[in-house]
Amino acid sequence: MKRAERLEPVKKIVDENERRLAEKVAGAERVLVSAEQKLQELVLYRGDYTNGLISRAGAGMGARELVDYQAFLVRLDAAINQQSKVVHQLRNERDAQRQLWMEAAQRARSMRHVIEGWQLEEQRLMLRREQRETDERAQRSRVARHE
Repeated sequence: MKRAERLEPVKKIVDENERRLAEKVAGAERVLVSAEQKLQELVLYRGDYTNGLISRAGAGMGARELVDYQAFLVRLDAAINQQSKVVHQLRNERDAQRQLWMEAAQRARSMRHVIEGWQLEEQRLMLRREQRETDERAQRSRVARHE
């Protein structure tokens, strides 16, 4: 068995690891996008709610209603702050997953490069051997004709 062929099982493992890590990056990216969308929705909702407060206050509003609006805004701000932390954490996790995948991809590229180099070397050796055999046959043929 040639050296390059002996590395095939290792190459398959390295390639599978790279594929698995790429899927993890894609999954982390989907979760991050979803969390970012939720954050954006909360921010938009806060803007709409604040505009509603301004409209209602302009039309006249009781003290109790104003306190309720402000209390809800405080809770909404807390939710926005919490979701911002979640987005930050998910972004860090996605970046960490991406780094692991990039390292695995580099290992896979290196493995392919080594295998390709060995295959080229094996091919050169085979061509040299075939050329040597052809030269030997031609030499024997010339010797046999002169005898």
